[in-house]
Amino acid sequence: MQSYLFYGAMMSNAQRITVGLAALLIGTSLAACSGGTVATVNGQPINRTAFNGRLENSPMARTVLQQMVQETLIEQYAKNNNINVTDSEIDQRENQIKANFPSGSWDEMLKARGLTEADVRSALREQIILDKALASQVKISPAEVQQNFKQNHAQYDKAATVTARHILVPSLPLAQKIEGDLKAGQNFGDLAKKYSTDTATKDKGGELGSFRRGQMVPAFDKYAFTAPIGQISPPVKSPFGYHIIQVESRTPGQKATVASATPQIMDSLRQQHEAPLIQPFLQSLQQKATIVVNDPQFAGLFPSPPPAPSAAPSAPASPAASPTK
Repeated sequence: MQSYLFYGAMMSNAQRITVGLAALLIGTSLAACSGGTVATVNGQPINRTAFNGRLENSPMARTVLQQMVQETLIEQYAKNNNINVTDSEIDQRENQIKANFPSGSWDEMLKARGLTEADVRSALREQIILDKALASQVKISPAEVQQNFKQNHAQYDKAATVTARHILVPSLPLAQKIEGDLKAGQNFGDLAKKYSTDTATKDKGGELGSFRRGQMVPAFDKYAFTAPIGQISPPVKSPFGYHIIQVESRTPGQKATVASATPQIMDSLRQQHEAPLIQPFLQSLQQKATIVVNDPQFAGLFPSPPPAPSAAPSAPASPAASPTK
């Protein structure tokens, strides 16, 4: 389904995450040209084919080169400091992000940004390396956790969720026909594939996955959170057509406790403490690196650090006093 089922803006956490991914993934959707080496980082080349691959139809060459140098420096730091990132760590981080997107909208977000799943996982790997590199500088006390929970306890409550599927069609007569067919025993998934105009879910049998109150347009949202489970709905009109909805399950909300909220609070506080440390850390990596720019159009993009001041010459020793005669 197009992201039109969302009502208003995306959840604030999802906005924060997607903005962060966009910053990390800048240039990843651009495609390839010729060969050679644009620059080397501590002797490791950045290939011109890879670089030009990010520049096709883009005026952002300088920004992309800076990004590629940064990626290389971070990977080198991880290797030199034995920082490992496992697939399960990336899976966990990605699943936390995906939880903010009802079924289908995650894939649409990636498509709209010209990204792939591999791009996202690469960016998350980079984030995790930075988290581990800066971990020793981030100290979070139990008192901070308690204070954060006291101030923000409502945001850690688990909202009620619904799992549902639907068939979206443009006209009321067609919606009524589908309603009748379903109530006569025809297969929901088959009719979704045949009739639904929701391209993101039709081939999944209309499955929307789990969503919270307020994530869908009002008419859809109201039905999903009040209808009996398993019932085939009458046509539900929204700005995008007519929906035939079947609610598959409903999970009640839960009030958070300090214990249940601690992992989420720790993650939030870690991000707050870490944010001002990232740029100085990256600047330090760049200043310590040997970055040779071979393309004249990027001359001066990575200025060499100023030479260390030479030691001041020592003052000449005072002449020895003449012996007394």
